Amino acid sequence: MAVSAAPAASLPLVYGGHPDQVADLYLPAGTEPGLPLLLFFHGGFWRAGHDRGHVTGFVRALAAETGCAVANVEYRRVGGAGGWPVTFTDTARAADLLPGLAARAAEGRIDPARVMYAGHSAGGHLALWAALRHRLPEGAPGRAATPPAVLGVLALAPTADLAWADELGSGRGAVAGLLGGGRARVPDRFAAADPAVLGAPAGRTVVVHGVRDEALPVAMSRRYAATTGATLHELPGCGHFEVIDTASAAWPVTVGAVRGLVAEGGTLAGRESRRAP
Repeated sequence: MAVSAAPAASLPLVYGGHPDQVADLYLPAGTEPGLPLLLFFHGGFWRAGHDRGHVTGFVRALAAETGCAVANVEYRRVGGAGGWPVTFTDTARAADLLPGLAARAAEGRIDPARVMYAGHSAGGHLALWAALRHRLPEGAPGRAATPPAVLGVLALAPTADLAWADELGSGRGAVAGLLGGGRARVPDRFAAADPAVLGAPAGRTVVVHGVRDEALPVAMSRRYAATTGATLHELPGCGHFEVIDTASAAWPVTVGAVRGLVAEGGTLAGRESRRAP
């Protein structure tokens, strides 16, 4: 699929006082008002060695091709003032504040009530978690009193099961690095951070995962989809990074998933009332 004309230069958004509490907002070409907003959380196993810069081209293309406004979200990471609980409270703060900030920065082009979460790898975990904040244990960092009103979640090769990823040693112990230990040592943190134990997220959930993923097995997404009702797209010829490559077979699937979430347009309140607690 050819990518449409690139959007204009990014608009900077600041959602907190730390240098990593920022996002870059991209708008599709044109002047259409009331655009849906997609908050994109980058991957890199939650470590400071990877920042939002490595998905800039992908995020710009998403805005150009889907017709959505897209915010490339930064957050504090392990080795750079992040980890438990800061990475999670940053994610929650970004989810709460960026829709309003983006709407004001774009001068009416964005509808802050039409929001989606998306992310790749560790960022896919954060996108899922952001839509699960109402299911967190009482007192957990980032907990939301009510379900987030999101159109849905798009998770690209996500770390959807932290306990499983920790057992595999994914990212050379990345989960233990994020949470400050394994499940036996910090079970309360896994209970508040692991999408696999928190139930179904707010809104519709779409997962895209390459069958040849060398970092996180596609079996993780298969089990997650089976237990939560998420829609899973398995891509036979793709690995871990092809899902954020606009030249790969994953690109049209990703674009179609975003467009589908917008078209369906469901809100959490209606969906949550139909789910088992």
